[in-house]
Amino acid sequence: MNHPGADGARRIGPYTLLAPQGAVGGNEVFSARTDEGLLVTVTVVGPALAADPEFRDRFRAAVEAARALSGAFLVPVLDADADASVPWLATRFTAGLPLRQAVDRHGSLSEPALRMLADGLAQALAVLHAAGTVHGGVTPDSVLLTMDGPRITALGMAGATASPAPAPTDDMFDLGSTVLFAASGGEAGTGTLPVSLHDVIGGCLYPDPPDRPTAEQLVDYLRHQNLPALQGSWLPPAVTADMAAAAAAVGSVSAGGSGPGPVPPPPVIAAGTGVSRRKLIIGLAGGVAVLGGGAAALAFSGDSSPAPDGRAGSTSRPASPSGVRSPSASSASPSSTDGPEAVVLDGPDATKAWSGTGKNAPTCLEASDKVVMVVTDAATSFLDAETGDSVFQKLNTTNQFGTSMFTYPTAYADGVFYLLCDTPSKSGLLAAFDATSGKVKWATKMADAEPGGGKHLTMYSSHYVAAAGNTVYVCGNVMDTSKSYSDKAPSTGYIRAFNAATGKGLWRVKGTDINNVLVPPTGSHLLATSAVPGEKPGRVQMIDAGRKGARGWNVSVQRDAYYFSTGWPLTCYADGLFLFAGGNGNKLFAVDAATGREKWHQRFDAKSGDEVHIGTPFSSPDGATVFVPVGSDLAALATANGTIQWVATLEGANDMGGANTFAASSGLGGKDAQCSADTVFATDGAKTLWAIDAATGRARWKYNDPGQPDVGFKWAVGGDHVFIASHLTMTAIAAHAR
Repeated sequence: MNHPGADGARRIGPYTLLAPQGAVGGNEVFSARTDEGLLVTVTVVGPALAADPEFRDRFRAAVEAARALSGAFLVPVLDADADASVPWLATRFTAGLPLRQAVDRHGSLSEPALRMLADGLAQALAVLHAAGTVHGGVTPDSVLLTMDGPRITALGMAGATASPAPAPTDDMFDLGSTVLFAASGGEAGTGTLPVSLHDVIGGCLYPDPPDRPTAEQLVDYLRHQNLPALQGSWLPPAVTADMAAAAAAVGSVSAGGSGPGPVPPPPVIAAGTGVSRRKLIIGLAGGVAVLGGGAAALAFSGDSSPAPDGRAGSTSRPASPSGVRSPSASSASPSSTDGPEAVVLDGPDATKAWSGTGKNAPTCLEASDKVVMVVTDAATSFLDAETGDSVFQKLNTTNQFGTSMFTYPTAYADGVFYLLCDTPSKSGLLAAFDATSGKVKWATKMADAEPGGGKHLTMYSSHYVAAAGNTVYVCGNVMDTSKSYSDKAPSTGYIRAFNAATGKGLWRVKGTDINNVLVPPTGSHLLATSAVPGEKPGRVQMIDAGRKGARGWNVSVQRDAYYFSTGWPLTCYADGLFLFAGGNGNKLFAVDAATGREKWHQRFDAKSGDEVHIGTPFSSPDGATVFVPVGSDLAALATANGTIQWVATLEGANDMGGANTFAASSGLGGKDAQCSADTVFATDGAKTLWAIDAATGRARWKYNDPGQPDVGFKWAVGGDHVFIASHLTMTAIAAHAR
């Protein structure tokens, strides 16, 4: 079966899986979220092990033993289910970077870092061995680097995968191999070990198990060397910068590993039901009309009057426009035939314009009407949009983390591609490429740390890049590594502005009131949202780019967690209006971008009484239409007055057996829906891409690749084509393909 992936609607046990973190021993590891909004890490057992009944017995026993363990360098077990059809294990979420990833990307660790690695792993194994258990899977993949030391993950999982059961001496051999890997950069040979570790780590690798030191002996050996204590961070700045980026990619948790933090809650959708066309009511201030034919009862109005106080969030109801019945009108009933009829999405399979296979899997894509920029962890290349043939010369710019629901490191505007990238010699670059030649226009090194007291204390993690007019913006989060972190503290975000022609820095702002930032394609007004944990109100405010990031109008948002996620904006701009969710996440507000004055708002409810959260709204390129995903429904509204143009509905199940929903309805960010001039492209929980006629709401075609990754494919729109990356395969489909 396909395991759950980074889709907000996918669940295993009581957890919603957000994004993949890697694999350990053939088992997939995901960041996940509880229904209360807390982050955890979930390991999903691979199919081969799940089919072994003896494994389940070992797994059950290992989990029970792991629940009783605690230690500074162990990641605690929270929950597990050995009897589920797909067994799983949940541990506390810890922000960090897998050792293998750190070494593969940045090379071997220094001697002080290797000593701390060895000591932390030995202390963790000492706790396990004293309790009469073993880990059985200490590898560069199961060791996590955090700001205050290493952590051993996969407790209760790794030891259960081996038969016969491993011994403590096996753990010590694995510890030695892991430290050697970190010392050699992945190359074999103990000659790379520093003098202070050569004998003891070499001893861990003795072929005869009884000759290997115990974990307690290793800890004691290191302490009795009496070497100077490590000053400052134990890891180099490049690694801590990657740790910050990895933490940001799963929802604004601290790099200190102090515990999980809240992220936006998913839409409340019961399995097999969802917010379907039979249950959804879209209630707007001012009037009502009801769809007929077995579709959902949709209430809407076209009121364009501002709220009396001139601010978004007013609960006053303006008068109904002429020709629209009030909510109390007796004729407003489910049998009414007023309004557009809901469209059930169904269409033929897409016809490919071209398809080809590369050597490296793309991490992110960006496209114009003529060129596709394909970025991998090895290089950046350019393809002809019409043929898929390679054009221009490859560049040595790379992006390892790539596109996710929280990060979008590419942009295109006015004939220029922009990319947050690294090169073999430099990291943390913002680069601009000419779309007609593929040549580098400029590359700017963005300082990812600010010194303080002789140490690197303030880390900048970049979430996404956007371009508007003659300015390029980079938005992300700031972490102060000198401070202790709390999941109850607000996050600090930033906006950095660069000259689009030269890459020269123009201005920057940061603060706890800047968390999720929208950069419109035109104009000088940006929109920033912020939130703090603990059920406190968040804020939506205008940032005036014309005044170097000065704060403008702001309004309160009742549901704090709705905007806690950082990364790709959860808001929308269309025709001079900012659109964003408020209330309990069930109201869409349209306000003047310059003044914050409300033009109209709309409320979404479900007949069943379930709580409804609208997803991330998005607009047509001309700004005339706004599209709003709500569970299984996608509504098209006129930007001018909020009048509903059409409603398209998904039927069937997602790939986990629950009700199918639009990926954009999760409200987690990411470009899960995009538009060309006359087509809406949107993905769903069954990992299908739909091409929907923007004028009618009817499907032109659908695309699904049975061989795509479990997390789904990456895709971008350029001109009248959509470009899809699935593993090593690139595919292009025309918007009007049949």
